[in-house]
Amino acid sequence: MRLGFVGTGVITEAVITGLVKSRSDIEAIVVSPRSQHIAARLAEMSPIVRVGSDNQDVVDSADIVFLAVRPQIAEEVVKELRLRQDQQVVSFIAAVPIEALAGWIGVPVTITRTIPLPFVAELRGATAIYPPNDQIADLFSSLGTSVQAQDLKQYDLFSAASALMATYFGLLEASARWLEAEGMPYDQASIFLKRLFAGLSHATDASKEQSFEAMASDFSTKGGLNEQVFAEFKENGGTRALTLALESVLKRIEQR
Repeated sequence: MRLGFVGTGVITEAVITGLVKSRSDIEAIVVSPRSQHIAARLAEMSPIVRVGSDNQDVVDSADIVFLAVRPQIAEEVVKELRLRQDQQVVSFIAAVPIEALAGWIGVPVTITRTIPLPFVAELRGATAIYPPNDQIADLFSSLGTSVQAQDLKQYDLFSAASALMATYFGLLEASARWLEAEGMPYDQASIFLKRLFAGLSHATDASKEQSFEAMASDFSTKGGLNEQVFAEFKENGGTRALTLALESVLKRIEQR
């Protein structure tokens, strides 16, 4: 299996890092030279990784071509590529539909959209895939897990959910700043919250419960502090604000 990456940014680096760790069936990985420092770092990581002379060299060297360029330049970059009908194309490009990609490529190739997250570098990612493609799902399952969307609406919902990352860190920051305002050094608050939420993440993975509501109950004593904070969070519009934000993001995704 030979892989080529057009676009060498943070997500490309994370995916390749994870694949080098987890797969033994990859013959070669070729990356585009545009982000020179990242490309050079990847080439130093493993002997199977090399920097292509240009984007067309990447395409010519690969069975599976990964498109990982910014949406703003995607059409310009993709239209310049000459792909073969036997190739598969995996797109990381946010909000660009398969129909647009197919028009830019101009030859009948298999196109799969994916949403890799940075955690794939540590084999902890959950990568959404559309349309279902068992070979691509197997590849991303090596990087944590893959979820195959059964239709475009489901894929868009996964995309909206992936936008929760900044909110997660924002919740931690708001909590840390509250602790600081109450007299705790920020560094100490940060260390405590990081370990608290890391423990909760582990507990979530280990739990046999399917419902997050049931997990919340497991971690809350009746009439206790955890129950109180979440109840007041809901009463003050916290969960409603989150729902509205997700609905707004989904609408933005669907309009693109």
